[in-house]
Amino acid sequence: MSYQSLAKEILQLVGGEQNIIGVVHCATRLRFTLRDNSLADKEKLKGTDGVLSVVESAGQFQVVIGSHVSEVYKEFTKIANVGAATTSSDEPKKSIGAQIFEVISRSISPLLGVFAGAGMLKALLAILIMTGILSAESGTYFILSAAGNAVFYFLPIFLGITISTKFGANPYVGGAIGAALLEPNFTSLLKNAGDVSHFLGIPVVLMNYSSSVFPAFIAISIYAALDRFLKKIIYKDIQMFMVPMLSLIIMVPLTVIAFGPFGVYVGNGIGQGINFLFSKSGILGGAVLGGGWTFLTLLGIHTGFTPFIIANLANGGDPILAMVATAVFAQIGLAFGILLKTKDRSLKALTGSTLLPGILSGITEPILYGLMLRYKRTIPYVAIAGVAGGAISGAVGAKAIAYAFPSFLVIPTYAPIALQAIALLVAFGCTTILTIVFGFEDKKKKEVEESKVEAGQPLVKQEVIGSPLTGVIKPLADVDDEAFASEAMGKGIAIEPNVGQAVSPVNGIITTVYRTGHAIGITSDQGAEILIHIGINTVQLKGKYYSIAVKEGDRVNQGDLLVKFDIDKIKEAGYKVTTPIIITNTDRYIDIIDMNKETVQQKESLLTLVI
Repeated sequence: MSYQSLAKEILQLVGGEQNIIGVVHCATRLRFTLRDNSLADKEKLKGTDGVLSVVESAGQFQVVIGSHVSEVYKEFTKIANVGAATTSSDEPKKSIGAQIFEVISRSISPLLGVFAGAGMLKALLAILIMTGILSAESGTYFILSAAGNAVFYFLPIFLGITISTKFGANPYVGGAIGAALLEPNFTSLLKNAGDVSHFLGIPVVLMNYSSSVFPAFIAISIYAALDRFLKKIIYKDIQMFMVPMLSLIIMVPLTVIAFGPFGVYVGNGIGQGINFLFSKSGILGGAVLGGGWTFLTLLGIHTGFTPFIIANLANGGDPILAMVATAVFAQIGLAFGILLKTKDRSLKALTGSTLLPGILSGITEPILYGLMLRYKRTIPYVAIAGVAGGAISGAVGAKAIAYAFPSFLVIPTYAPIALQAIALLVAFGCTTILTIVFGFEDKKKKEVEESKVEAGQPLVKQEVIGSPLTGVIKPLADVDDEAFASEAMGKGIAIEPNVGQAVSPVNGIITTVYRTGHAIGITSDQGAEILIHIGINTVQLKGKYYSIAVKEGDRVNQGDLLVKFDIDKIKEAGYKVTTPIIITNTDRYIDIIDMNKETVQQKESLLTLVI
């Protein structure tokens, strides 16, 4: 499915544009604020091609996409006039805690990508310095360091923009308020911590606002209310310049006099409180964070920790990011353990596709939703490993010195490096070993076999699925579509056809016929639900070059014609004819085995389903 088609499908299933107050995205998920969550079809969304999962948490309706979320978001905002969430009188009432979390989440989420990129750049610089490839005194280092530091140093400006957007105020005025805190003439007043200047005779306690978080949250929240008030009392024809001018005149002095210092004290106080708790029991704190972070990620509320992490980093180092990194490494270890344990070629391919993003960038949602939640007996493995690694990290007092998604590439951003590396490798190794020793599949197979033996039935029941096409076989992992390659829709196989017709692979009932002809669903007499998807993104052809021979509800026998299609013209139009054959009710089966062939003819055995 194309990103455009997926965006349209999501828009429809969340209740349409009229049900959306706003939407933003983070690293892996679309985060909706809906007028009525009950109007969204959660189950259909979960089964949608390209959607990993759906989570309702902290007042948000979150659709988990994975690493392609930015592309889907881009297409979504083209077809839906919603953009980022803003406050609305129609917005459902939430608790104070939920509202605060939502403001934090929606303000931080748009910045996570640049945070991660800048953090990775700082990690790369640390590696280059450690290996002697680059000198810390060179111009090259200072230029690249500026690129990595800029987003954090000028954070009040970026937060001014994103928080204003969240509240429906002018984002550029919000950015200008943040920029005033970093303007050279103002910062030059500060020579020593605690210096005092004056504004109209009022004392101004000078602060360093670079990399600060809470002053912007407080100031821009007040600015948003001021913006709404000014628009009510100022004549419309002069609002364009008068509202921004008065907002700056009022908000910048108020911020440096009151909101800024108060925000700095709040941030420092929270950071010191966190550090105090961890200093009292680093082992306990690390164990709780390391073991619990996976579940916070599943709930989609992990971004709420970001302001505290950044505040700690501004004060020299953050223990939270170091401890939760162990949970991420535990998740990566799970994928590695399954990769070593399984003999299933398609599962190896799936695991490899989820492992690489985790190792390189710390994006582990594909592991969580594609592996851990599929093989639920592995959940304790990840929790135990996170607890073990987090306890070690807390015990040695490890801290992150730069914001970066935890991955193997950013280990140099922790201190002490060697001890934190031990904590991370313990978490990684623990899930790997537990997965290899105790396995990852549910005990369903054993229980089924034992019950059948007791009943005098055959141990294994099989259903053979024939090939609907003639062509060359390829694993799903090689399909140029993440939804199929990740097996999010189910297990199966793909065929590169060289004959332009598809026949029924089983005796059964036609359950779905897309009017475009590119996809047909069949339920076999034995209960297998089969999707035949002819081509990649071919829905955009709108039925051209396809001729359907069946309709929904028809009964078919194996070998009956389903659809004819023109391979050459489809390719000339710029589309691939690679055809995934998916068992969409994969969870019903103990195993799905391909015939290990390179080529196949119509009606030849293609897959064996083991019940």
